[in-house]
Amino acid sequence: MKRLIPIAAVSFYAVAMLPLAGCGGDKPAAPAAAHDHDHDHDHGAADHDHAKPNDGHEHGATTELGEQESGGFKVKASRDGGVKAGADAAIDVWVNGGKAGSAVRFWIGTEDAKGSVKAKAEVEVDHWHTHAEVPDPLPAGSKLWVEVDGDGGAKAVVSFDLKM
Repeated sequence: MKRLIPIAAVSFYAVAMLPLAGCGGDKPAAPAAAHDHDHDHDHGAADHDHAKPNDGHEHGATTELGEQESGGFKVKASRDGGVKAGADAAIDVWVNGGKAGSAVRFWIGTEDAKGSVKAKAEVEVDHWHTHAEVPDPLPAGSKLWVEVDGDGGAKAVVSFDLKM
């Protein structure tokens, strides 16, 4: 019986650590390269982030929102699923040109962000991603706003029609 206790303890430890094996671990400070988002497949949960397994929820059909330039950055955006007041919207952004500094933020609403929540995006393989809160009520003329903190403290801000 004494020989089984160490094996049981090691087995318990190994099983207890399994949930940690799936964690993303360290993330790069910024996307490694631009992503040509013009490829031909549906962005369901299983292939939303090409390096991660299915996260257990579906974002919906991808809508390309366009490309804008500001402050030396070329910013391309898309959203997955619809835009509903009081919910959130899955947003993906690719930043090229300059070096994105400490943060990329998204919000939906007006340029001054009144009534909106700015969401700090995270890097997912080669782009920035977050779920932006949609204000309720959604102000007339609302857009997706993207703010990129550039190297050296400069900020670039671009906006995109939500294509609702």
